[in-house]
Formats: sequence, C-alpha cells, structure tokens
Amino acid sequence: MTEHYTMTIGGRDADTAARLDIINPADGSVFATAPDAASPELDAAVAAARAAFPAWRDTPYAERQGALLRIAEVITTNAGELVHLLIREQGKTLDQAQFEIFGAAQWCQAAASFTIPVITVEDTPEHRVETHHVPVGVVGAISPWNFPVLLSIWKIAPALLAGNTMVLKPFPFTPLAVLRLGQLLREVLPPGVLNVISGGDALGPLMTAHPGFDKISFTGSTATGRRVMASAAPTLKRLTLELGGNDPAIVFPDVNIQDAAQKLFWSAFLNSGQVCAATKRAYVHADIYEPFLAALTEIAKAVPMGDGSQQGMALGPVQNKVQFDRVRALLADSHAAGHKIIEAGSAPAGGYFIPVTFIDNPPEDSRIVQEEQFGPVLPLLRFTDEADVITRANASDYGLASTVWTADTERANRVARQLEAGSVWINEGLALSPFATFAGHKQSGVGRENGLAGLLEYTNTKTITHRY
Repeated sequence: MTEHYTMTIGGRDADTAARLDIINPADGSVFATAPDAASPELDAAVAAARAAFPAWRDTPYAERQGALLRIAEVITTNAGELVHLLIREQGKTLDQAQFEIFGAAQWCQAAASFTIPVITVEDTPEHRVETHHVPVGVVGAISPWNFPVLLSIWKIAPALLAGNTMVLKPFPFTPLAVLRLGQLLREVLPPGVLNVISGGDALGPLMTAHPGFDKISFTGSTATGRRVMASAAPTLKRLTLELGGNDPAIVFPDVNIQDAAQKLFWSAFLNSGQVCAATKRAYVHADIYEPFLAALTEIAKAVPMGDGSQQGMALGPVQNKVQFDRVRALLADSHAAGHKIIEAGSAPAGGYFIPVTFIDNPPEDSRIVQEEQFGPVLPLLRFTDEADVITRANASDYGLASTVWTADTERANRVARQLEAGSVWINEGLALSPFATFAGHKQSGVGRENGLAGLLEYTNTKTITHRY
C-alpha cells in the first residue's frame, strides 16, 4: 500500500485527483504518491499568499526572526520522520539525510540572526536620505531533488524573514519531506505565508509565467534556468537562479597526498556526486598524478555503497532514472572514445546505483570533462604549468565553485584570485555556510544565496528623501 501525501494552501490540506508516483531509487519501487497540482491549485496558492502578504509584511521584524527560530525547532523535533522520508525518496544514506535535516534547522537559526540594514546616505539639519530594503511580495520558489529540504530552507528562511510570502514547489521526484514540512509548519506560520504544492513537469512553467508572483527563486540545471528566465521576462519578475557547475579542483605537488585525496574524494562524491558545487573535474600535477589517483582509488574501494536505510552505507544511488541514464551515457561515451576507466567502487544490483568511477586523463574536449556529470564519476587530468591549468579550469561556461589544494599560501591565494567562480575553497571542499554568500558566475546563476547578500535578494530597495 502506497502512502498518500497532501499539499498546504492557505494553512489547510489541499489535494488533487491526479497523483505522482514517488520512487525509492535504491530499489525502483513506488512507495508513495503526491498531488499533481495544475492551474487551479496554483491559482489558489498564489491567492492565499497574496492575501497573507500585507499582514506578514507588517509583522515586526523581531517576530519574523522568532518564526524562523520556531521553524528550526519544528525541523529538529520532527527530524526522525523527515530523515526517514529523505532516505526513501532521495536515496541518501542515514548520515547524509541527518546532515541535511539538521543543517536546515541550523540555516534557519543563522538566518534569524541577520539584521536588514537601513543605509543613511545623508543626514543634515536640512536634508535626510535613507535607503531601506522592503519585501518584494509573493515569491515562487522551486527547489531541486538533490537536497530538497535544505535547499528549500535556503529560500524559505530569507524570503519570510524579509517579509515576503511564498508558494514553494519541490521537485516531482522528491516532494514528500517538503510536503510534510509544509504540514508541520502550519502550527508556526499564519495561513498563506508558506504554501507548499507539488506537481509534475507542467507546474514549473505555470509558476514562472504566473502574473501573481513578484519573484522566482529557482535551483536546478542551467538549461532549465534559461527557460525560467525567458518565462519570467514578460512580467519582469525578480530572479534568483542557482544553476549548474562544472567545478574544477587544482592539486599542486606539495600537498599531503593521503590527506588531500581523502578531502577531495568527499568534495567530489558527497551525495554520490549529486551536489551542484561538488568537484566535477580534478587537475592533478604530473609529479603526483599516479600516487594521487592510486590514493583516490583505495578510498573508493573502502567506501560502502547501498540502500541508505541499511546501516553503514556511505554512498547511495543516483536519485532518478533520468540522471542515472545520463551518467551512464557519459560513461558509454568515454568507453567508446577509448578512455582509461577505473571502476574503483562497487555497487549493489537493482536500483539506480553507479559505482565510484575515475576517468584517467581524458582529453580536455571530451564530454566527461566538458559536461557536468552530477554523479559518482570523476575525470582526473594532468597538468604541469600553473598558468596553463588556470586557463583550462576557467575554460567553461560555468563558474559556480572551484578548489585549490596546496601547502603554499601565497600560491593558493594567487590562483584563487584568478579562478572564475563564485566560491573558491582552499584545501577543503563544499565549505558552505549560512553566513557566507554563495553565487554563480557566468552561466552558473543569477543573484546570490545565503549571508546578508542572500537575504537582500528577497527585497527591493526604497530610497526615502526628506527635505525639512
């Protein structure tokens, strides 16, 4: 018997006759259904958010901060249920599902600590000029399937703190934990402040074109991001787009090989490589290339992959069949091109599992180097010259994140300044913080998330000039 989940519109249950099958990627089974909303449900959710906006906008800022802290409490109190849902619908292992849920609570707590500034431009006995940040209005938020709860909170927390109301749509492959969170938060938020709806591929375009939204916040692929921007253009909606990345790592010969390999491994393969800012291609200096590849291979052999509901698993499946087939197509392309392929890990039969795999020094123009794989596959490439490897690392339409691995602080900072990416991490990877701005350069996104800059993305500026 499949489980049945509902949406939250105006603080109440909402359902649809049409349903989405939710698949456990560890075994391919359908274990639940979710509503497949269309225009009527979307219109109702937008109307509820619009009706709730004036009162929420005028709610004292300190009370909105308190609401975020209560959201964090609700997430923590119900962590066990949310973790269980994430494991089944997303394929995460237990520790990674716990990391996501408790991380979502911590993100709310951190966001609640921010104060929106009022900038005094001029203050004289004759004249005062102030710039304020005011809420945008009703936000349409679309979250992805790789971190459905955490990346929804990246939108919910700043949007609501700034005084906006929201209609949130989780990805159709992973809606359950977010739908359940919407139900739980009815006890915390006034009706209509946060509406959570689910639906298939048709619902996203309806949202981005809907005239009732003042802003769209989207996390997903660059290809879809382009369509979101085009759809939002007729009404000039404000946009935050956190998109794809083909994130390079540069490993210099002075590193401690075992230590750097261990850290780089997890910067590439956390969540089975399904992280927008994960290392997608690793440039390793020729002097240490062979021992570094050997170290990565040994790590991969020791990391267990399987159903996240089983104890001791460290890596899970690719989340959905579309992405599973895409990663396999990239591997097939490398096989056809004669690349040296090292299948270092092992994977169970059934489900959408792909073992940890390294591609040994493929050509720079190969698909596995030029495209974002978003799975447990990593190409390693040799380099000898610093200037050359920086050029190669930057030769991409993406610019989300990069990592630099070296014991030389001066070199690390010199290289970091030249890398075309919104985040550059030195001797670590995926060091995301709710206090640090996260943004993409080039085709990796528009706008900013996290930190004060991410909060201000959910505001418009209003300059008030007073001549006494």
